[in-house]
Amino acid sequence: MKASDIAALRASAREVDKLIVRLHGDGMRADAIARTVGALNRQIFDELWKLLAPPEIYRNSVLVVMGSEGRGEQIIKTDQDNALLLRDGFSHPELERITAAFTDELAHMGYPPCPGGIMLSRPLWRQSVSAFSDMLARWIHGGEPDGPMNLAIFLDAAAVAGDVSLLGVARGRVDALLMDDDGFYARFASAIEQFDSGSWWSRLPGLSGRAAVQVDVKKRGLFPLVHGVRTLALQYRVLSTATVTRLSELEQAGRIDVAVARDLTDALHVLMELKLSSNLRQIKEGRKPDSMVRLEELGRFDQTALKESIAIVRSFRQWLRLHYRLDML
Repeated sequence: MKASDIAALRASAREVDKLIVRLHGDGMRADAIARTVGALNRQIFDELWKLLAPPEIYRNSVLVVMGSEGRGEQIIKTDQDNALLLRDGFSHPELERITAAFTDELAHMGYPPCPGGIMLSRPLWRQSVSAFSDMLARWIHGGEPDGPMNLAIFLDAAAVAGDVSLLGVARGRVDALLMDDDGFYARFASAIEQFDSGSWWSRLPGLSGRAAVQVDVKKRGLFPLVHGVRTLALQYRVLSTATVTRLSELEQAGRIDVAVARDLTDALHVLMELKLSSNLRQIKEGRKPDSMVRLEELGRFDQTALKESIAIVRSFRQWLRLHYRLDML
């Protein structure tokens, strides 16, 4: 591995940040920017893994990204969510050092380490396919507190480098474990209620009036929408990871109405656009990007779009409550 190769990748990662600003300024939609940025990020991850991992590790493992990166819906760099699945029987004495170097180098490139430790440098997310499949069984049926959350993260996994078939084996294990388990689907879906408290907006401390009103578009919109669709995809064996693709396949299979799929797609795109605009504004002002959107920074059209999108998500949540009979839990 040459230092010049790493330097080139770091420069590429910085160029992605500049590209986001340029594309957004040119009027490209947030979902299209996300697809472009996602493809570039995966190229960077693949090239970095090739630089760090010897050929025998590369051939006998699969590097995956998860969460919003796996769904192709991440734009601004956020926490690393990745894992490494190894071929059964394969081991390497330098694996721990190499995966730690991968995590560290991504941090240098601007991809922050995951506070929850969802990274291939942690043993939990670096296992053989068989061991990981056994862990999936514990997440589903073992009553582990973090099991549903970890499963949700894994369900968005997309292969970046190595032997893609290894991910397919692990993903197939999930479906085998969940044959007609309606009780599990209901418990899994119940996470949509996680942030259901009070009004859909809140106030910034120390301010009053319109300037104080803010909305957490992730908690109030993106998470319940994405997780609801993720749950339906799990139940009806839709293997795609992107939310819009999942909606399309669910609609084609007759599992969700055409109008509902269209409205949810529109709402997702609005929420992604508002979050991206807010994040770029926060970065420009020296603030840390988060999922809070201040209403005073939105024009009348965007305020209306935000309210309508939150209303669509609220209606979808009610549909999910009835579909999974969440009142019976």
